[in-house]
Amino acid sequence: MNFQVTVLKILVSYPDGFAVMAELKRDMAILATSGRDWAERTKRLAARVPALDIFSQGLVERLNGGWRITEKGRAVLEFMEARPAEMRTESPVAAAEPLASAQASSLLAARRSGRSQRLQRRRAARERARAKAC
Repeated sequence: MNFQVTVLKILVSYPDGFAVMAELKRDMAILATSGRDWAERTKRLAARVPALDIFSQGLVERLNGGWRITEKGRAVLEFMEARPAEMRTESPVAAAEPLASAQASSLLAARRSGRSQRLQRRRAARERARAKAC
């Protein structure tokens, strides 16, 4: 399992992209024990951005006992999740720097509206499940 990709995926699922450390640890434990599929998926996503470093690249920031994904982090995650036909046709080295390209930004912005609606639905479902569990 790729730790950095997992952190990005977890944070993007939370409201405002912020999660306290206890929530992050719990979600990481669930995903780490969820089987080989998750590990393979994160490995595939990480291969699209081989020089990924979520903190030094400013993709995640540490705040008040938790972490929050930045807009740069959201853009990189969306780039990693883009289908091969949607990805730019560049060398793997250039793909490691998607943030510098206006073309990648416009592609990601166009996909963001549909994606944010799906994320909102997931968040609402997760909150309902948490409310029922309490």
